[in-house]
Amino acid sequence: MVKLEANLQFMFNEFELIDRYEQAAKAGFKGVELQAPYSLEIDQIKEKLYEHKLKHVIINLPVSDPDTNLGNIALRPDRKDLFLERLDLGLRYASNLGCIGINTGIGTKPEGFNDEEIYQTLIDNQKVASEKLFAKNIMALIEPINVVDQPGFFINTSKQGIQLIEKINHNNAFLLYDVYHMQIMEGDLIRTISSIIDKIGHVQIADNPGRNEPGTGEINYPKIFDVFDQIGYKGWVGCEYKPLVDTHSSLSWMKKNYNTI
Repeated sequence: MVKLEANLQFMFNEFELIDRYEQAAKAGFKGVELQAPYSLEIDQIKEKLYEHKLKHVIINLPVSDPDTNLGNIALRPDRKDLFLERLDLGLRYASNLGCIGINTGIGTKPEGFNDEEIYQTLIDNQKVASEKLFAKNIMALIEPINVVDQPGFFINTSKQGIQLIEKINHNNAFLLYDVYHMQIMEGDLIRTISSIIDKIGHVQIADNPGRNEPGTGEINYPKIFDVFDQIGYKGWVGCEYKPLVDTHSSLSWMKKNYNTI
């Protein structure tokens, strides 16, 4: 049975960020993820994790460029030093919080550079990330994102993600497979998931269209969860969706159909 955890960037937005840990536990979750924990002190978060018996599954690297506010420093040849600084910051948070992985970030294509040097920069940065995170037993996660929500995003499909992982050539580089993004970009979800499961380090979900909770759109999540069970996926599944009304009412699909929280 899939292990569902709550994405605190998207869920429980009715509460202050630090209070979302408690709300996730009250809702029955055993795990959480959070893209940007950096406004909180590590000890603050650890206290909440201990108090509510929660596993902090993943975080994201802070990859916003201070000059452009675009989250693409991993692609910029002139920002390699900044990427390494942010990598060290993310690693400090992830290792202290007991995370299993870090979404290392890709971003939209920057102006002023050709595709070849952008791609090589990404490979170089991901090699370093994979090695540094490996030393702390933390997965380096690479997430393709759809170009409808984020026009110009540099890696858009699972195929491109796998090609990048092959270029990185490190056994600590894994795909973050977001079912919502991949439904938009490529479809054929079950066949794709089954064929690349050994490359998937983490899964995220939302329905399409709308990016709301499962059951509000076109994706057959009962079947997809069955497939994850059949192929032996043991990792977490992050609920990275926007609740249609409010978070607590959005959880009825889990309690009714899956009894996974």
